[in-house]
Amino acid sequence: MTITPALRASARSAYRDLWRAASVTFRGDEPVLQAFRQKMRNDAIAAAQTANDAASYEQHTALFKDIATVLRKNIVQAAKVRQLEDGTDIYHVNIREETELGDNESIKSPPPIPPRRSKREASNAAPAEEHPSSPPSTKRMSYSALKRAHTQRIVPELKEEDLEESFVRGSGPGGQSINKTENNVQLLHKPTGIRVSCQETRSLSQNRKIARKRLLEKLDKLANPGLSKEEMKLAKKRERERQRRKKAKKKALAKEVNAEVEER
Repeated sequence: MTITPALRASARSAYRDLWRAASVTFRGDEPVLQAFRQKMRNDAIAAAQTANDAASYEQHTALFKDIATVLRKNIVQAAKVRQLEDGTDIYHVNIREETELGDNESIKSPPPIPPRRSKREASNAAPAEEHPSSPPSTKRMSYSALKRAHTQRIVPELKEEDLEESFVRGSGPGGQSINKTENNVQLLHKPTGIRVSCQETRSLSQNRKIARKRLLEKLDKLANPGLSKEEMKLAKKRERERQRRKKAKKKALAKEVNAEVEER
């Protein structure tokens, strides 16, 4: 029996659903997310090549749907927040609306959350100690402090032995120099699973340089959250907008004061 267009459409829908479920489940954990997406691609290609009848094709589609359901309902992210004096580790667990809660009463009925003022007073009384090797937290950090942290950050080193490089035929506008030459550079960083591609120019050497630059930016963003060049550009833009609003508010206040003085 041949694979009908309806079955292929169902398989594509299941693949997209699994892709979205993985994006939500592994958000913020780039190495795991990239590794899972690569595994998805390999399984989808293998299923398309080995499925000879409609039954096996439907079986692979159902498997993708089941995995997406498990990711949404049974997989959660957790990050270590601090360690108590008795050695107990405290974790922040990201529980979503779709997460199935088990029999743990501490999860079903969590303790009440203290108000923000109490949290602020507690943090001022006993500031949390950060690990010396961990990157500085960028929450509520001024732009000048962000710039200092940006200059003091440790930029990851890009080693050639950690890269897997391949060249594929380009596509899109550009004529024969693009469509009939293998100038599309594909780079895979094996330790993290991060993959980048570049087809900006017709020159293969230039595309290799740009691909390495993009990969280094992604590694910088992964190793220094909130302090990479791209994020500093956004922080600079936000600072300019804040200064603009501050000046406008000051100007409006001065105008109101002058109006009151003239009335008197």
